Amino acid sequence: MNKMIVANLTNRPLRSLISITAVAVEVTLILLIVGLALGILDDNKTRQKGTGADIMVRPPGSANFSAFSSAPVSIKIGDILAKQQHVVDVAPVVLQTTNTLEVLTGIDLASYEKLGGPFQYLKGGPFNGPYDAIVDDIYTAAHKVKVGTVLPILGHDFRVSGIVEHGHGARRYIPIHTMQDMLGAENKATMFYVKLDNPANADLVSQEIKAIPGLSGFNVQSMRDWLSIMSPDNIPGLSIFIKVVIGIAMIIGFIVIFQSMYTSVMERTREIGILKSLGASKSYIVRLILRESALLGVAGVVVGIGISVAGRAGLVHQFPTLSVLPLTFKWALYATIIAVGGAILGAVYPAFKAAQKDPIDALAYE
Repeated sequence: MNKMIVANLTNRPLRSLISITAVAVEVTLILLIVGLALGILDDNKTRQKGTGADIMVRPPGSANFSAFSSAPVSIKIGDILAKQQHVVDVAPVVLQTTNTLEVLTGIDLASYEKLGGPFQYLKGGPFNGPYDAIVDDIYTAAHKVKVGTVLPILGHDFRVSGIVEHGHGARRYIPIHTMQDMLGAENKATMFYVKLDNPANADLVSQEIKAIPGLSGFNVQSMRDWLSIMSPDNIPGLSIFIKVVIGIAMIIGFIVIFQSMYTSVMERTREIGILKSLGASKSYIVRLILRESALLGVAGVVVGIGISVAGRAGLVHQFPTLSVLPLTFKWALYATIIAVGGAILGAVYPAFKAAQKDPIDALAYE
């Protein structure tokens, strides 16, 4: 049977190649798009954790993604937060999303560095003026900048004063006062990072902050809790997006395999008649067709994984700031099950149609 299956597929190389390509596209869609979505999520989690904060305090009604809220509250709230027990440092920040969906961060460098420790400068140093910017090494590699490079930021020219290691919250930082002036938000902040004497006190301090008059409606959340909810199931739309992508990919594989196997069965009517006249049972014919489709599915998975690995390397090389989740055994297994399962499912009807053919009619078929 195995020799017959291979012979059938090699006898129709173009059709087999199209089927394998369709399954490969299915696998690539799953691995690359899911990898991109989860990679961006993981990168965001890693950078937020790298700030060193134990609690995040946001204005009332703000979501967990607060980069779109600009600077809606008074920066003086930071002074109130700093007076609470167990609070070691408070760092106000102003976040602004650029037209490329990058989150630009305005910081008070002294208080920000107290959260997670001083920046590790690879080149250059701190801000020397109001229109200086600090960038991380990933942004530097992506945009080919160096110390002294002039960057257009929110309609103004900024000079790169320092290049730091990535993972401390943002890709680009500018002085908080400059950000406030550009946004027309003097003495305002988007949120506050709070550093505690012990992370274990996060829940206690969060309750104390909410008990302060005027702050009861604020979104106060420990970094531990924030990190725990940053998953596809808890982010609106992300889980649905991933399922839709997988569904579309599976439909592509199903339709192509169905069409390929159905056409193949029609073209091999006499061959099926000969097999049945020689004693081949209906189950033998079904297994023959299903195993052919399974082989096409496996070949497509191998090609798709190869394309996905190459595609990820290409994306990371072309867009260094883009985070794509590396290929994992878990998702490779998911993609394999979905692709091979879809291929077999697409061949079920053609297989049973082939098994129902009458051997006499099939032999007489022209």
